Formats: sequence, structure tokens, C-alpha cells
Amino acid sequence: MAVRNIFIEVIRLINNVQIEQVIIMDKHADELSKLLVKVVEDDASLGFLPPLQLSDANKYWMNVLNPQVLLFVAKINNQIVGSVQLQLCTKQNGAHRAEIAKLMTDPNYRRSGIARSLMNKAEERAKLEGRSLLVLDTREGDPSNLLYSSIGYIQAGKIPHYARSANGELHSTVLYYKSF
Repeated sequence: MAVRNIFIEVIRLINNVQIEQVIIMDKHADELSKLLVKVVEDDASLGFLPPLQLSDANKYWMNVLNPQVLLFVAKINNQIVGSVQLQLCTKQNGAHRAEIAKLMTDPNYRRSGIARSLMNKAEERAKLEGRSLLVLDTREGDPSNLLYSSIGYIQAGKIPHYARSANGELHSTVLYYKSF
């Protein structure tokens, strides 16, 4: 019976998730900073190492938004539980592509469709922006690899020793792309 209740709760979470674009950072920076600290502490590979100070996370978020970076957040009951960035290439020869960056979900809400919903929103917006190619990278072995493969991203290759973890170990990153 407990499994059934968990399944029902996951369905409710998916149905109650709102995906919004952040246009002005001021009212979202604190909540996004807390989310970033939480996922970094949970070993997410997002370019930061634990312990990440809240002040450093806040500095990061206050410098994210610009015309080439679109930020989407997932909210449940008006609380931010995830985010993703769509970084539009501005080079003349790259106006057809964008990069997915910093996909994160609060550890308490993982495996409930939030990351998939954020990716769907980012892809939808990329198409509206006239982009036909998306690229991204993620640490080899992370659960995100399964997500990206399941939604049609193709592995292009790996770069060994790309990112350092908190314990000093070097990890490979996997490069993915998706065309539409």
C-alpha cells in the first residue's frame, strides 16, 4: 500500500509543477541560491564544490540573466524546486544552436518529472527562438545521463578528467546533442 501512495503522490507532484521563466532575478535569487547550495551539497556536478557558501551562490545567480540566457524554474506551491538555463549562442555561425546548462532539481523532489518538465520547456523555447540544435554536458555516471538519453539526446563523446569532485577525483563529462 505504501508504494501505491508514493506513486499517487508523484503523479500529484507532476500535475502541480509550474514552469516559469525568470525575467527579473531579484525576487528569486535567495530561493535559487538555497537550491544551488542544496544540490551541490548532494553531490550535483554544476561547476561548484561543497561547501558552497550561500553568498557565493547568490553572487552567481545575480549574474546569470542576460539576453542570451533564459532561466526557467519549476515551482510546487510557489516554491522553487528546480531550474534550467537555455544559453543561446550569439556567434554568427551558431545562431541555430543553444546549450542546456545547470539543470537541477531539489533532492527531495527528484524522480518526479521535474527535470523532464524543465527540459521540455527549454526545448520548446529553443524552437521558438529558431534553434534546431541543443547541446549539453553532464558528469559520466550521474542519473542525468539516463534522463537525457530517454528524451532523445544523443551521446557525442566523452572528455576524460573534465571536472574535479570534492574529494579531488577527476571525472569524465559526457557530451550530448539533440536536433529538431
